Amino acid sequence: MEETRYRRGLEAARNLDEENAARLEEALKGIAPDLYRYIVEFAFGDILSRPGLPVATREIVTSRRCRRWGPPAAVARPPQRSTERRRVRAQIVELFMQIAVYAGIPAALNALYLAKEVFAERDAKGLS
Repeated sequence: MEETRYRRGLEAARNLDEENAARLEEALKGIAPDLYRYIVEFAFGDILSRPGLPVATREIVTSRRCRRWGPPAAVARPPQRSTERRRVRAQIVELFMQIAVYAGIPAALNALYLAKEVFAERDAKGLS
C-alpha cells in the first residue's frame, strides 16, 4: 500500500511540475528524507492525485493569491441545477482537501465546516 501511494504521488508530482518535484527531492533527501516521502505519499499520492478536480483548478487553488480568497469564493458560487449543485459541492470539498496540503488541516477543517453551514442554509431556503 505505501509503495503504491509513493509511486502514485511521485507520478502526480512529476506530472504537475517535474522540475519542482526534482528540486524538492534534492532539497530534502540529505536532511529530511522521511518528510520528502510523507509529502510525496500524502500531498501528491493521496490528495493531489484524486480525480475530483481538473489539474488547472488545482493549479489555481495553489497559487498564492488564490489561497487567501479562493475557498470562500468557491462556497459563495450558487450552482444552477440539482445535478450541478452536487457536482459543485463535491468540487468544493475537493478544493478544501487540497487546501489542507498548503494551508494546514485546521484551515481546511474550518473551510469545510463553513461550507457545510452554507450548504445547509441554502438547502433550508430551497436555494440551488
